[in-house]
Amino acid sequence: MGSSREGNDVAQGNLKASQLERVQDLVARRTAGLSLEAPFYTDQDFFDADMKAIFGRHWLFVAVDAEIPEPGDTTTIDFGPYSVIVVRDDDEELRAFHNVCRHRGARLLDAGCAEIGNLVCPYHKWTYNTDGELMHAPAQAPDFDRSSFGLRTVHVRSVAGLIFICLAEEPPADFDEVAAVIEPYFAPHALKGAKLAHRTDLVENGNWKLVLENNRECYHCDGHPELIGAYFPVFAIDDDEDVPPNLRTTYERYRKTLAEMYEVYDRLGLPYEHIREVDTRTTGFRVQRDALDGAGESYTLDGTAACTRTLGDLPEKRLGYLSMHMQPNSWFHVVGDHAITFSALPISPDKTLVRTTWLVHPDAEEGADYDLGAMTKVWTATNDQDAALVARGQQGVTNPAYVPGPYAPSEHQVEAFVNWYITRLEEELKR
Repeated sequence: MGSSREGNDVAQGNLKASQLERVQDLVARRTAGLSLEAPFYTDQDFFDADMKAIFGRHWLFVAVDAEIPEPGDTTTIDFGPYSVIVVRDDDEELRAFHNVCRHRGARLLDAGCAEIGNLVCPYHKWTYNTDGELMHAPAQAPDFDRSSFGLRTVHVRSVAGLIFICLAEEPPADFDEVAAVIEPYFAPHALKGAKLAHRTDLVENGNWKLVLENNRECYHCDGHPELIGAYFPVFAIDDDEDVPPNLRTTYERYRKTLAEMYEVYDRLGLPYEHIREVDTRTTGFRVQRDALDGAGESYTLDGTAACTRTLGDLPEKRLGYLSMHMQPNSWFHVVGDHAITFSALPISPDKTLVRTTWLVHPDAEEGADYDLGAMTKVWTATNDQDAALVARGQQGVTNPAYVPGPYAPSEHQVEAFVNWYITRLEEELKR
């Protein structure tokens, strides 16, 4: 794991007194069960607070091991004012660095994946190895000490093939506990050795919290016709009394299918307990296995497998799906034949990058073992539809007529996310 003991709190910046007072007032008057007031979604003050309290202090999902499998492979992640390079070093270990040359601050790498021998600044050719050490700085004074000008490090770690970074000097201590819980869920699917089949970047015209709120509920799932061919639109309905009349038949079919899946999970030794700690700990998360509709094998239009090879060489195709939400910026779906990861990276108060990756068995070949179009169709369409809904939400919260509205019973995961978020801001304001 990298270290960040060079004053990351200075890098994160501090809110001005006027900003701080405004944030404090709005946080203090937040009403549970209602959506947030408009400034949380629209104002630069709150965006700055979010970058400091949330994205500057918590573990963020940013990539998968399959994106940087070999020594010298890098991926560069931009969010808010930050840019971070994740690289696999010569010993095949992960390293992460701020994407800032130690000479005069030029950006070293553009966003995206690359293969490098060393990190060379395009401005004045300062050169760093994959450990972040400064190897070469042209035309310096005789007493220049290269050892004092290595790249500033960022904490990084992989959990079951999922890569997380943390900018804070002292990352949240509970992440080890969370990793120990979720790793057994993901390990049977062997994501660390999987193959990257596809990656997309979609800029949504909405605040990052609207993106996450939209993800944490299925109240709107009738707006996803491709998705509900395989996905039961009953997410977060935990009580029979909360089932809307129009979903009663679907819910009963879901409960029957879920019982069948539990038998499969027990036979294969796959953990499936629904663990929900989304707003009761610093690193909020939820994880579970659940049933799929249709053939129950994959996220395709009819639920049939899109790839002939199962992840982890599991002996069953019909596995439903493994689902995880991780605060503050990610969600995951793993089915028998592929995995999909999602990360939300704030760009500005009203723009968010949603990055989606599809993973397959390392030996699966496109065109022979899987049809990429069929594999990506459902979530590509769903992402586009969600982007349109988030944009509508952003348009609405910027309207002077907007006032916070109530969450429906099936939106309790949204309330949990907002509660987690408000709690994190409250903690930051006490520092």
